[in-house]
Amino acid sequence: MQTGAVTDNAQRQQWNQQVIDEFRANEGRVGGNFENVPLLLLHTRGARSGLERINPVACLALDGRLYVFGSNGGREQQPGWYFNVVADPSVTVEVGTRTFAGVATVMTGEERQRVYDEQAARMPAFKDYAEQVERTIPVVAIDEVSA
Repeated sequence: MQTGAVTDNAQRQQWNQQVIDEFRANEGRVGGNFENVPLLLLHTRGARSGLERINPVACLALDGRLYVFGSNGGREQQPGWYFNVVADPSVTVEVGTRTFAGVATVMTGEERQRVYDEQAARMPAFKDYAEQVERTIPVVAIDEVSA
């Protein structure tokens, strides 16, 4: 059982790295499953390890903010990056060709629902994700930190 989980994690890391490489090579654009999906690269610090982690995540630009969603592809468990931003909200973001420091804020209540509903309206897969899991999918706002 442990071996399968490690293999799955190793495969996911390899897949993420391919997406990251394509994102950087194409000014923030990625094909395949992410064709025409707004993405950013979210840099976090591992909550337990303290190591830098980089995750490609779908994003939504709305009302002057960027939002990311802890859908984890419709899996029941929260994505690792979510625990990292809860432990340390200081993040770095790559979006398009731009990189900036940011602070992550987990959204709650009506504001969380409003933003999630907007994402689901733009990308119906997010409606499906919400229906197939028992957990509440986190919505995280990322605000740029002034230098």
